[in-house]
Amino acid sequence: MKHIARKRFGQHFLTDGGIIGAIVDAIKPEAGQAMVEIGPGLAALTQPLVERLGHLTVIELDRDLAVRLREHPHLSVVESDVLKVDFRALAAQMLANTAGAVASKEKIRVVGNLPYNISTPILFHLLAQVDVIEDQHFMLQKEVIDRMVAKPCTSDYSRLSVMLQWRYDMANVLFVPPASFDPPPRVDSAVVRMVPLATPPQLNVKTLETLVQVAFSQRRKILRNTLGRWLEEKGFAGNFDVQRRAEEVPVAEFVALAQAV
Repeated sequence: MKHIARKRFGQHFLTDGGIIGAIVDAIKPEAGQAMVEIGPGLAALTQPLVERLGHLTVIELDRDLAVRLREHPHLSVVESDVLKVDFRALAAQMLANTAGAVASKEKIRVVGNLPYNISTPILFHLLAQVDVIEDQHFMLQKEVIDRMVAKPCTSDYSRLSVMLQWRYDMANVLFVPPASFDPPPRVDSAVVRMVPLATPPQLNVKTLETLVQVAFSQRRKILRNTLGRWLEEKGFAGNFDVQRRAEEVPVAEFVALAQAV
């Protein structure tokens, strides 16, 4: 029986063979690697991945799809909302079953065609567990990826840019048009590569999160009116130019400010 895409799960199934091949080539899966796929759907990306890996763990919320996926002899199926998955526990379980050099890294690779309606919460859920992740490759709405990789002084530079760039090296690696899906989404898509920094800056993530949120709360206004007041309340006595807009401040300066505060 044909599976009908469910709007409440944000399902758009990838069907373009050329795009699927390009995504797999960008991921570069190797035999024996511990990899998790989020939202495998009808297994368009799953099958070519598992053919190279030998085994793949998938996270699927849709019960009907999970039943189908369990019939595959080389898949481990986690039937769950990805936002409820403990990736540290999952990594420990996967790596315990992985022999050789790959297991010595004690990290997993994560891939997926993320539901557009909850893509940002998923990114932050993984950010909180990034210490067990080697890299991430995700298909997302193109405008979200544009914000993720944006540079300062551009219209796409945002809170999302800062909160991901302080921890990842990221690149937009592939454009995916709506016609590559069934049903076609109303937006363009793209694939992003996210590699956690080997030596990330030491800081209080909550502090960075708060000050960045305050800074971008009124992104068109000078920071004196938003972040400047917040810093005064914190008794900050250091130097930070608040005569700028949030979109003009590089990630490194936000990081340095969080460390100083």
